[in-house]
Amino acid sequence: MPHQFPIPNYPEPLPLERVKAFPLPTRKSLTTVEQILVRPGSKPAELPKQQTEIISHCAEKILKAREKKATVMLIYGAHLLRNGAALILDQMMANGWITHLATNGAGTIHDWEYAWLGRSTESVEQNVATGTFGTWDETARNIHLALYAGSLREEGYGCSLGRFIMEDGTRLPTLAQLKSVLQAEPDHPLNAARADLIQALQQGYLHEGLNPLEHRWRHASVAAAAHKHRIPFTVHPGIGYDIISNHPIFNGALIGRAASIDFKIFGASVDKLDNGVVLSVGSAIMGPQVFEKSLSCVNNLRIQEHTPIVTGHSIYVVDLQDGGIWDWTKGEPPKSNPAYYLRFCKSFSRMGGNMQYLQCDNLAFIHTLYHHLCHTS
Repeated sequence: MPHQFPIPNYPEPLPLERVKAFPLPTRKSLTTVEQILVRPGSKPAELPKQQTEIISHCAEKILKAREKKATVMLIYGAHLLRNGAALILDQMMANGWITHLATNGAGTIHDWEYAWLGRSTESVEQNVATGTFGTWDETARNIHLALYAGSLREEGYGCSLGRFIMEDGTRLPTLAQLKSVLQAEPDHPLNAARADLIQALQQGYLHEGLNPLEHRWRHASVAAAAHKHRIPFTVHPGIGYDIISNHPIFNGALIGRAASIDFKIFGASVDKLDNGVVLSVGSAIMGPQVFEKSLSCVNNLRIQEHTPIVTGHSIYVVDLQDGGIWDWTKGEPPKSNPAYYLRFCKSFSRMGGNMQYLQCDNLAFIHTLYHHLCHTS
């Protein structure tokens, strides 16, 4: 008997449990770790003098921020990883120049695929037409596995995935153990996570006990590097945004639970942003949206405590678009100007502090910034 949807005239929900998943190694991937990874000590791409000067100033701001133990936050989109910046970011973390990393769901999908398979990226146009886009078994299954294991430790998305890669898998409790603690502790805050895992195990999507998985290319993973250096790495996905939705195992509650923890961790880093630095590199939607809400929460709490709101921070926004041919150091343009509708610039320009926009390749920016930090420190 078909499920009776409670609202008349609404269609039956799509039966995702019937989606056919395919082995990830059979996919034609467009990039490999060997092709993309950039050595930190290699020479960066040449940039215009004006941009080089801004990046030099940014490096000075970062070093001053670290002297004051202020946050230096890198918010990045998936292309920074796909362009091969993982080793550079690893060195920046090792040197203490980045104290928090944040990315979207796509950033973690490529991250895990590079770490496990050594390759990633597919043709969206071709694979949507054949119904295979994103329907890759290992990607969805193992990211969910990492999040299920992390949910029992009250870890967020970023920490759960970084640990999973660094530890080459995880261990899940047995069904009997999960049911026992549910009965013994009916009011425990972890019971929703436990119940979700019980369902996944009963449906055969996951297996109890040890789940080993070797990550031969973990050096290409930013999530793993952050976990290694014990630096907060937060993930801010959208439900239905990422290919891990294209699998019968998909559980929006699991993803939302992990992302909720990460939003709070993100806020804790924003709370240490006074005289700090924000780098938003190729994150046109997630970065400004998450940052503005988090900053508002931090200021809300500070005002309740009768302490000053976040001040003195510097924001550097990097993207390939031209910024609307507007000087964003002067504030936001009027609504009559098309540049007003560039969310990645407008939102950050409203966040206090000093905001600068660079129309620049994201890898060239990070690589050049790394070299300036090395020469300045």
